[in-house]
Amino acid sequence: MVRRFLAGAVVVLLSGCSSLSYYSQLASGQWQLLRAREPVAEVIADPSRPKSLREHLVQSQKARTFASEHLHLPDNQSYRLYADIGRPYVVWNVFATQEFSLSPETHCFPIAGCVAYRGYYNQGAARGEAALLKQQGMDVSIGGVEAYSTLGWFNDPIMNSMMNWGDERLATLIFHELAHQRFYVKDDTEFNESFANFVEQEGTRQWRAARGLAPLSDSAVAQRDQFTRLILETRQRLEKLYAQPLSGEVMRQAKAAEFERLRSDYRQLRDSQWGGDKRYDVWINQPMNNARLLPFGLYDQWVPAFAALFAQQGGDWLKFYAAVEQLGRLPQAQRKAALRQLEGTGPSGPLAGKPAPTEGSGYDSGPRV
Repeated sequence: MVRRFLAGAVVVLLSGCSSLSYYSQLASGQWQLLRAREPVAEVIADPSRPKSLREHLVQSQKARTFASEHLHLPDNQSYRLYADIGRPYVVWNVFATQEFSLSPETHCFPIAGCVAYRGYYNQGAARGEAALLKQQGMDVSIGGVEAYSTLGWFNDPIMNSMMNWGDERLATLIFHELAHQRFYVKDDTEFNESFANFVEQEGTRQWRAARGLAPLSDSAVAQRDQFTRLILETRQRLEKLYAQPLSGEVMRQAKAAEFERLRSDYRQLRDSQWGGDKRYDVWINQPMNNARLLPFGLYDQWVPAFAALFAQQGGDWLKFYAAVEQLGRLPQAQRKAALRQLEGTGPSGPLAGKPAPTEGSGYDSGPRV
């Protein structure tokens, strides 16, 4: 009966998708995840479990406590549970755009609102969806995701898909996903992800300081920001290109030239300023299309605005969240105007953004209920 209730609830919440088979895999995938959960404390106390797993979970719980006590993020059972799902990613997200557009194909749900991807618990199903979209002439990208938030509808677990991360990256993930639970606006992915990304970044800074650790390396932050800026500049040029009244063939050639320019600019930056560091080589050398650029705009756009808002509130988390909630209640056009104004009041300097992805590491998938 519990299983039927949960499956039915998920189907209702996700109504608006295109097929019953899609509903079914979402309900089944979420149910399997719920069944796999067990208290982190029990795993830590079990000597038969791998020592490295138990040590990693011990550190995760310190970050989890910090999240609630110092960052004022939700104090619930999320990330105080563990689940071994038996695969490297919990879900695979399919991003898609038209051939000459950077606007994502969105999918809308009653609770989560519209999001810029479609998630699958099975990699084969994601590949099948991607193949169908490609046949329709669309640009498509698949990204494996290690974690997502159910926005507080369920207690989200730490998963085995996160266990190859270092302790700090796991902590940042906890901060990011709990931020989605703290506040979420329907139909505004850029707002939600930028908010969670800022909480992740500032939370990590404070988490390091609380443990007496030095700030993150300036060189690592600079490389991340420079790489992200390259992608966003490419997006801007492509948007201008797609607005021109050109034939399909001419547009296609110009599009390919922009992606080659991106690779060339990256190699020049890597070799002239990074000392040949090849951390992003695998990502940049894969086949390129519009869909592969989507996560950058989704995650990065309003981070500087939230940083400015946090400073305006004197670094007080509760006042900051109250101000974020006020922004979230505005109509979308007014909200974006307010964010643009905040962005102009923030400190100048490198773009703050989500760390650029390396091969084999997907962005979190955001909300999924």
